[in-house]
Amino acid sequence: MRLKSELWVKAYLRRRASHGQFAAVVRRGDSDAGAIYIIINRLDGTLTLYGPAPGGLDDSGDGDRQWMRMHVPDAIREAESATILDRARSFDEDLWVIEVEDRAGHHAFAGTELAKM
Repeated sequence: MRLKSELWVKAYLRRRASHGQFAAVVRRGDSDAGAIYIIINRLDGTLTLYGPAPGGLDDSGDGDRQWMRMHVPDAIREAESATILDRARSFDEDLWVIEVEDRAGHHAFAGTELAKM
């Protein structure tokens, strides 16, 4: 069974804070089932954007969230991430956006990153 989006977001923020990293909700989505996107801001003008992996990429069936990088280069500029998120919002108005500051670009997901577009 998958955790509700709001609970997962709170736990993720708490985990990042416990490691001394800044993380904040940039956009609040549906508390029960909103898709979650995570921006890893490297503080050098670049970032990495992660979003939910399509359900077919994970055959474990255990309900853990799986992630994929939403762009081909390792890092992109803020304007490019805004374009990707605008496109995602056109399909799902209830999505969450979290921004994390991490110079090394670590995402610290509980699950693993499955794929890269």
